[in-house]
Amino acid sequence: MINVVLYEPEIPGNTGNIMRTCVATNTKLHLIEPLGFRLDEKSIKRSGVNYIDNCDYVVYKNWEEFLKQNTGKFYFLTRYGKKEHTSFDYSDNSQNIYLVFGKESTGIPKEILRNYLDYCMRIPMTDKVRALNLSNSVAIMVYEVLRQQNFNDLLKKEPFKGEDWLEK
Repeated sequence: MINVVLYEPEIPGNTGNIMRTCVATNTKLHLIEPLGFRLDEKSIKRSGVNYIDNCDYVVYKNWEEFLKQNTGKFYFLTRYGKKEHTSFDYSDNSQNIYLVFGKESTGIPKEILRNYLDYCMRIPMTDKVRALNLSNSVAIMVYEVLRQQNFNDLLKKEPFKGEDWLEK
């Protein structure tokens, strides 16, 4: 199973977008407090549209509580990572994969990252920006894992208007 972990997210719009991505990809979302917003805010619902009710998510009081309740392979996205996000093998879909992202303003604390240096990664980019938007980074990572797992059981054809809609 693919899991997205947001460490102390601050911006409701990002979390709403991430919730929508999680619903679209059968990905579980883990939110570690404190959150910079309430989950019932309009901005979360606006970003996640109608899909939030279908999002499988859990909220934890802190990092330690999260670790006690979850086991698997942990990968950390940080601008300080020395490995590319594509350099890891995520193809084993029988194990729990956790993609951990930090809060928008400061990222994941060094105290956490130091315990996982071999699993810290960076999405390559120019020196013109400090970091990508959090929800974009989550989407990039979730779809890289899915690509390596042959997209698991996700639909590869349009289910609403039909796969031949363009030809009509």
